[in-house]
Amino acid sequence: MDTFILALDQGTTSSRAIVFDKKGKIVSVAQKEFQQYFPKPGWVEHDPAEIWATQAGVAAEATTKKGLNGKNIAGIGITNQRETVVVWDRKTGKAVYNAIVWQDKRTADYCEKLKEEGKADMIQKKTGLKIDSYFSGTKVKWILDNVDGVRERAEAGELAMGTIDSWLIWNFTKGELHITDVTNASRTMLFNINTMEWDDELIELFDIPKSMLPEVKDSSEIYGHTKTTVFASKIPIAGIAGDQMAALFGQMCTKKGMVKSTYGTGCFMLMNIGKKPILSKNNLLTTVAWRIKGETRYALEGSIFIGGAVVQWLRDGLGIIRRSSDVEHLASSVDSTDGVYFIPAFVGMGAPYWNQKAQGTIFGLNRGTTDAHIARASIEAIAYQTMDILKAMKADSGISIKEVRVDGGASVNDMLMQFQADVLDSVTIRPEITETTALGAAYLAGIAVGFWESEEEIQEMWEEETRFTPAKDKKDVENGIKGWYRAVEALKYWTTL
Repeated sequence: MDTFILALDQGTTSSRAIVFDKKGKIVSVAQKEFQQYFPKPGWVEHDPAEIWATQAGVAAEATTKKGLNGKNIAGIGITNQRETVVVWDRKTGKAVYNAIVWQDKRTADYCEKLKEEGKADMIQKKTGLKIDSYFSGTKVKWILDNVDGVRERAEAGELAMGTIDSWLIWNFTKGELHITDVTNASRTMLFNINTMEWDDELIELFDIPKSMLPEVKDSSEIYGHTKTTVFASKIPIAGIAGDQMAALFGQMCTKKGMVKSTYGTGCFMLMNIGKKPILSKNNLLTTVAWRIKGETRYALEGSIFIGGAVVQWLRDGLGIIRRSSDVEHLASSVDSTDGVYFIPAFVGMGAPYWNQKAQGTIFGLNRGTTDAHIARASIEAIAYQTMDILKAMKADSGISIKEVRVDGGASVNDMLMQFQADVLDSVTIRPEITETTALGAAYLAGIAVGFWESEEEIQEMWEEETRFTPAKDKKDVENGIKGWYRAVEALKYWTTL
């Protein structure tokens, strides 16, 4: 009987399930979007029950539509939107509040207070992170402090907290497992990436009962088996990694200095920095890339909060395109942006600026500006933001970067990829399979259950599809970059008023 690996990819706007075969090829896919909630400006929430329902639903759909059952599935790998967090009742399994999403800014003022109290250095040394509302710890504190009766229940040991991987596994095992992996733990601002344990000083600082926290595991091991009726038989759950770390592994960036850039709702660039963490001096994050068989790999990361989401805004907000895929055609209908620069800081700016007060701003409009110029400026903004991160990575690591491996929805846009190669002045490589987030989760689970024997076996399966080399006139590129930095400085001035 042929066997397969099932990857569950729980993202910011949809839940997906992908079945992979022994050669790492996609056999079956199912996807379902779920609702986004915006209760107040800057607040972003999801319904945890809907996350579970959609993820369980697509898992069943992806397997059954190919005539597979639980016995055909050798293992399940889970990858997830990382900093989004849920607090739930251990007995009933019901969430006490909506999941607070990584994009949510409600704890921004509290984060500023922590900086004023001089906590930034201590937190960076322990966690590798900047103080920001992006991370899970402050979100959990907010739920404890603002939802009636929740703190008392938490202190009585009645409640559990976890990132989305923890929530899914709790539900798949009917409450038997309350776990997370090192990659997701490293995004909470509660986990010490040097000792690889929950940090008592940080737990006390955020006033979160330790009993709420999940047990931290490797990224690739057999944690337990499914107990739900989603599958006819029990399947081992054997891989967990936050979405960006999963993509780094899926791109087989397993050697020090290798870089991948994922273009999803946000954009995330990670560099494998090896077995020792490097604390960034250029406003990047240091994070855990994965831990396999007790051996940890670290990464430098730059996070762009709005990447592909800017295209969704062009579609849903401005209405200048009907489908996201139309943006390339519209943007390509003009030769340049005609001096228009768009900084899509709808939820603040991430690395390397970390400006929580920044807002989306368009500069350089004139009477001749059309929807095509704005579309082109939107695409170029994704590349310019990525360029800012790559420059910081080079400075922190001292490593010259020859190529960047790309993936995610927007990586199919040839115009963006070519412009990216031009402004990075590096080769940009798109692989055959751009679903590298799910693929990374599949690889991690497959190694744990013996579906694949080693990283070396997987390495041989990675295939290049298209290579983009720098082609644009260097002077034109440099002038464009100068204009971008001018726009960033103007936005900085606006936010200080």
